[in-house]
Amino acid sequence: MPSVSTSELPGSRFPEDGDVELRRAADGKGDGVLATRPFAAGETVMVGFLVGPLTGNDSHATQVGPDRWARHGGLGPKVNHSCDPNCGVRLNDGQAFDFVARQPIAAGEELTFDYAMRNFTIDHFPAVCLCGAARCRGSVTGWKDLPAARKDDYGELVAPYLRAMDDEVLRLTAVDARGRLSEVAPS
Repeated sequence: MPSVSTSELPGSRFPEDGDVELRRAADGKGDGVLATRPFAAGETVMVGFLVGPLTGNDSHATQVGPDRWARHGGLGPKVNHSCDPNCGVRLNDGQAFDFVARQPIAAGEELTFDYAMRNFTIDHFPAVCLCGAARCRGSVTGWKDLPAARKDDYGELVAPYLRAMDDEVLRLTAVDARGRLSEVAPS
């Protein structure tokens, strides 16, 4: 498959961004977004932008708030999931997600992120994860299903509303003295 840079992608608002391209991944898993130059940890790899709001969640939707979904443009939707990703996400001024390197990324390396970094639940995805990472969870899960240590490992490179949603779940669910879960009335 020939490579496609973001400058050649219809609807791209960032034609100067030639630092990534869509190519057939070397592992034979299909299309992937690959770096065309090295990136340092903490560096913005791709700037995200939205092409429109959605009325609900679907298989290509991006969660952009506790009860809101939208469609990302450019190559963002082509970045594949990994349970041990090299990128995280950061909300930008346009309310879209930029991809940020969590570790050094070499030229030619596929960009990946954990779909749980911006989705509280995963409702429209196959049950079995195919990422192949040593730390693979076996299925693509949402933020609510990640262990606390993994959430901590991701630091600030996740959608900010996810931590607020966690706090709300904790507030609404309390454990009584006998260890039973009980609902707490909303304040």
